Amino acid sequence: MILLHGFPELSYSWRKILPVLSEQGFHVIAPDQRGFGSTLGSDLSYTNNLASYSQINLATDIYVLVKKLGYDKVRCIVGHDSGVGPSSWSSLIRPDIFRSLVIMSGPFSGPPTLSNKSKNDYISDTDAIDIELASLEIPRKHYQAYYRTKSANAELMNCNQGLKSFIRAYYHYKSSDWKGNNPFELNSWDAGELAKMPTYYIMNQNQNMAETVYDHMPSLEEISNCNWLTEDEIEIYVDEYSKTTFQGGLNWYRSSVDYENIQKLSLFSNTKIKVPSLFISGEQDWGTFQKPGAIDKMSSTMSKFRGIELVENAGHWVQQENSEKVNKLILDFLSKI
Repeated sequence: MILLHGFPELSYSWRKILPVLSEQGFHVIAPDQRGFGSTLGSDLSYTNNLASYSQINLATDIYVLVKKLGYDKVRCIVGHDSGVGPSSWSSLIRPDIFRSLVIMSGPFSGPPTLSNKSKNDYISDTDAIDIELASLEIPRKHYQAYYRTKSANAELMNCNQGLKSFIRAYYHYKSSDWKGNNPFELNSWDAGELAKMPTYYIMNQNQNMAETVYDHMPSLEEISNCNWLTEDEIEIYVDEYSKTTFQGGLNWYRSSVDYENIQKLSLFSNTKIKVPSLFISGEQDWGTFQKPGAIDKMSSTMSKFRGIELVENAGHWVQQENSEKVNKLILDFLSKI
């Protein structure tokens, strides 16, 4: 089995999942993905050459890893958050190797269609909506558009509250511990609808992400009561990001709207994921609904879609917040395929 983390995460995010699956007899691998943690060889600069961070290349990373470990098949590939991309593409392109799929916290909408626009005329959905968000009475901006800016990495690494407090607040704000997370399905992809989401997704225009989450820093009591992410555990993230910075992970966001990379993915337009697939998310996770309509597309983009499981007492970090339930869902899914 392969477990792929998201942003700003690490292989360590699977610490409560990997041992349980391993005890059931699976050989489980959870790598630090390209640009993250202890994985070396990535360009960690604000590079203009984004080909290495394309979804095709990220999926190829996993394919090569599997082959180098001496395996020809993977019983299940699991992806959380931005890990949904390479896990889904791996399953779509090589179903002979990646035999089932579990994705968490972010729906997979299927391959893009070929754009009839030139590179100079092309604008991504998030960049287009960012223009509309800026025109609201209280100007807002899309978090992915912010993460693609050149200043984002330095603003996160050098924030006034310090790296540990930033990571703590970011995880808290997107978790079920923050009681404002009560997601619902949005009607359409327009600025007014998107602005209903919390500011970690649709930010105030005059704030960077570190400033955004600082407004929701948990109290000392809340930190003490956070059993799913202890102070010792959060130090692992602080240590790793102190070495690598966030730029590798931020390059994923930049590559996701790169014209050449999207055009290459359009080769697979109208191709479905043909292996058994399951979607898991936290009941308090806005990630399920952040792209209106995406959750409903999965039944048509996955020919053997086994449904949606929403996990109680969990927000965006579902495999950390309620690992017991997530482990059960994965094992139940595998027992039926």
